[in-house]
Amino acid sequence: MFRKLSDKIYVAPQIGVADVGDAAALGVTLIINNRPEDESADQTPGGDVEAAAKAAGLAYVAIPVTHAGFAEWQVTAMADALDKAEGKVLAYCRSGTRSTLLWALARASRGDHPAVLSEQAADAGYDLSPVTAMMDMVRGRAS
Repeated sequence: MFRKLSDKIYVAPQIGVADVGDAAALGVTLIINNRPEDESADQTPGGDVEAAAKAAGLAYVAIPVTHAGFAEWQVTAMADALDKAEGKVLAYCRSGTRSTLLWALARASRGDHPAVLSEQAADAGYDLSPVTAMMDMVRGRAS
């Protein structure tokens, strides 16, 4: 269920309370919820995942992303969360795609090369082409 993007980050489709223990067993110390609340009737509420994370000794942050796209504050918040994480990170959304795209933008904003990020995402089954131009733009700011 968890897809590895790098040694430090995994992404996943919607997780449930029971998945928090599996994440902790992998060495995850931070869970990032990229899903807006009430996006669908079948999603586990973020508050439930947050409570399970805290009970397991994991940090939790919500950086919701809608299908409307990515704002600069979201890229910055994701980059900051990744920078501050003391262990592995699990980011999730409905399918894992928004989490992967936001991870790529965050890493590009810190200077990572888009081609390397695209390869990492492809290895995990995700396509970064929707944010290729944006990765180049935010990477240019990091230089």
